[in-house]
Amino acid sequence: MFTVYVLFSEKHNKHYTGFTSDLEKRLLSHNGLGTKDWTSKYRPWKVIHTEHHEEKSSALSREKWLKTGAGRDFIKTLPH
Repeated sequence: MFTVYVLFSEKHNKHYTGFTSDLEKRLLSHNGLGTKDWTSKYRPWKVIHTEHHEEKSSALSREKWLKTGAGRDFIKTLPH
């Protein structure tokens, strides 16, 4: 199972979209473990949207769509 997720940093008004096979571990990485990646600059993050996919290819396709203009428009409609 793969999870496509959207994070929001209220402090910095930023969104981040990704996919993972372990959301809990990935969120821990975004909020505490990593020190040199993009997400470490905009902590704290909260999950505002998730979608579950059986196939990795399906999750990757959805993540790519969410990063398009139409996908960003969709993300703007999500409650923060």
